[in-house]
Amino acid sequence: MLSDLDFVAAVETDQHNLPFISPWERTQHEGSLRFPDFRHFIVEAGEHGSRDGFVILQGCRNRHRSVELKRLVLQTKGQGLGRRCVRLLKRMAFRDLHAHRFWLDVKQLNTRALALYASEGFVEEGRLRESVRITGGDADGYDSLVVMSMLDREYQARRALGLEDAA
Repeated sequence: MLSDLDFVAAVETDQHNLPFISPWERTQHEGSLRFPDFRHFIVEAGEHGSRDGFVILQGCRNRHRSVELKRLVLQTKGQGLGRRCVRLLKRMAFRDLHAHRFWLDVKQLNTRALALYASEGFVEEGRLRESVRITGGDADGYDSLVVMSMLDREYQARRALGLEDAA
């Protein structure tokens, strides 16, 4: 909701998250909220409904059934919340949105996220070499984006092996 955008902007520009994402301008977020191809979620993991991050899915009405995990940004790190989110998002993409392909790109320097996605069954498709500018602090250069995806049959095979939630 529009009322969540201050929170979203604060999480995006947090010093612990900023190296790993390319924040949007507020107008980009506002526009995507109005476009039915996008889905936005606030991650609430605390017992009191505290906001711990947000998710943006894109391609939810894509005729090719290719859904993108556009953004997953969390405040809480190292407690398994990212893994729980990724599993829930896979289930949503394949079960609810009937995706054929669920994909994402992640900065090469985000080794923690790369390891998580690989352990959750995402396959590296390729790299967009030096495609994002890294600035700020002592950084002034480029990083590559790693494109990863999972196909519906790969998800179903993981479910059959008990590697995905059965719900």
